[in-house]
Amino acid sequence: MLTTGRRAVLAVLLPLFGVLATSPARADDTPSPCNALKRIIVAAPDFSSLSESDGRPVALPYGDDAKCAASKTSYQCTWTPHGGSSADALQSVAADIAACLPGATHDQNSPARQHFYLGQRGARTEISASQAGSNKLKLEIYSSH
Repeated sequence: MLTTGRRAVLAVLLPLFGVLATSPARADDTPSPCNALKRIIVAAPDFSSLSESDGRPVALPYGDDAKCAASKTSYQCTWTPHGGSSADALQSVAADIAACLPGATHDQNSPARQHFYLGQRGARTEISASQAGSNKLKLEIYSSH
């Protein structure tokens, strides 16, 4: 017997729904600036366990050439912002820091430097985003423990 009408449509579409349901979702593979910032903050006060690649996602939305380095007392990255002004990119990085680390205190907001800190005096993790020359940005996270 030949299937007609709704049954014919369902007979064709149901197998397709099964394929779609089992296909892997394609998520954005861009690393999260928030996850990177949190990973760096958690490492404080000793940043030496971090790698060069841990901070790159912070810069990735704004520049592709981030160079990052960890030491025992700090973690820092520098990069060239793509398109637009470095002042605009600096404001965007500061907005990311504020959104990703809602417990951070934002105590300096200028066109050339943004500063945040977490923790009490004597046991703080400091976050500084600043212009580094005419076309570079610098992110530095350090501990004042």
